[in-house]
Amino acid sequence: MAKAIKVESLSKAYQLGDFGTGTISRDLERFWARMRGKEDPFLKIGEINDRTTKGESDIVWSLNDINFEIEQGDAVGIIGRNGAGKSTLLKILSRVTTPTKGSVKVKGRIASLLEVGTGFHPELTGRENIYLNGAILGMRKKEIKRKFDEIVDFAGVERYIDTPVKRYSSGMYVRLAFAVAAHLESEILIVDEVLAVGDAEFQKKCLGKMNDVSKGEGRTVLFVSHNMGSVMQLCNKGILLHNSEIIFKGDINNTINEYARLSQYNRSNSFEKYLENLKNNVITISEIKINDSDNFTVDIKDQKINFEFSGYSFIDDKVDIEIHILNSAGVGLFFSSLYYTQGINLNIQVGKFKVEFSMLLPENITSGDYNMNINVTKPGNAYIYKMENVVKLNIMGSSCESGKVYNNNEINSYCIMSIEDYSYKNTI
Repeated sequence: MAKAIKVESLSKAYQLGDFGTGTISRDLERFWARMRGKEDPFLKIGEINDRTTKGESDIVWSLNDINFEIEQGDAVGIIGRNGAGKSTLLKILSRVTTPTKGSVKVKGRIASLLEVGTGFHPELTGRENIYLNGAILGMRKKEIKRKFDEIVDFAGVERYIDTPVKRYSSGMYVRLAFAVAAHLESEILIVDEVLAVGDAEFQKKCLGKMNDVSKGEGRTVLFVSHNMGSVMQLCNKGILLHNSEIIFKGDINNTINEYARLSQYNRSNSFEKYLENLKNNVITISEIKINDSDNFTVDIKDQKINFEFSGYSFIDDKVDIEIHILNSAGVGLFFSSLYYTQGINLNIQVGKFKVEFSMLLPENITSGDYNMNINVTKPGNAYIYKMENVVKLNIMGSSCESGKVYNNNEINSYCIMSIEDYSYKNTI
């Protein structure tokens, strides 16, 4: 697959407050470094762009050592907190601003919608701005004319097309701007959070158009939004930015999961602990089903639980999947694993995967509510993924076939649940 965008060692520094270093000698030193093609010596003292802390330097890195590649036809969601560097990245890709360091290689023309009114002149009419914006994007007049009626119809502003756009509402502005960017024949479409200005009907219309552009026409889409539902609906890949750095990139579901986990860590733990957890996390489990349902209720009479795990692996390796079932007090009662009961490890491969197996209920299990932990280990019991209390399992009915009813307090050690009918499928 051809590469549409390649970004290498990209960084962008901004000067806070007054421009200049504060002294003539330092300004001359900076000028002399630029003349020799050297790095600005005063950027080295710059800090990461953490808006929540008071910095000691007037230089901040809005982006710091960004590296990624985007293939032609990909729809990529760029997500992260406010101030993470998302809009700066899109401005550099759109050539609105230049990077401080690094390089960007783009194959094809770019149509971008970064802010309400970008590329529009307020004194010109909607009609004139369509031609102006199209020319800015590198389109010929004949090309714009061919698409003109389609653009106006999509924007829904036909009545005001000959009115200066300074009299448009912000919603009308963004309707016309998006219609121009989406319909002109560029290879790459970049859309920032401006769609939030439009109404719900138009947002749905825009997502449908971007889906057509990406999947139907094979064009590349970069989409920034805080609406995770829209990102998941449109995108197949994701990039997670935090404090000017990429901390995760990959499948969009996994990227959104990491964003959710990062938000949780930001509330209760240090970011360093999150990074340590992320670094060791080479497998993620994104979906769990029990008995072909998201409803985690099991009838004892069935005597078995059918599990289905879906996730994403970043490694090719042998692994074991462990299931731990605990009572409401957090005491472990039942345990099972593929290796312990079947003597096998899964040969897992890079990409999406699905694991299915049936687990036989032990005779001494009782009805009630249980918590379930899932661990993924390498041979030798090295943990590479842990999910605690991931499922609240409800077991209903009277005890299994032995007829004996056990109280959970009577179970002093783990009872082993056997596994049968297991299967593994790599879906990429």
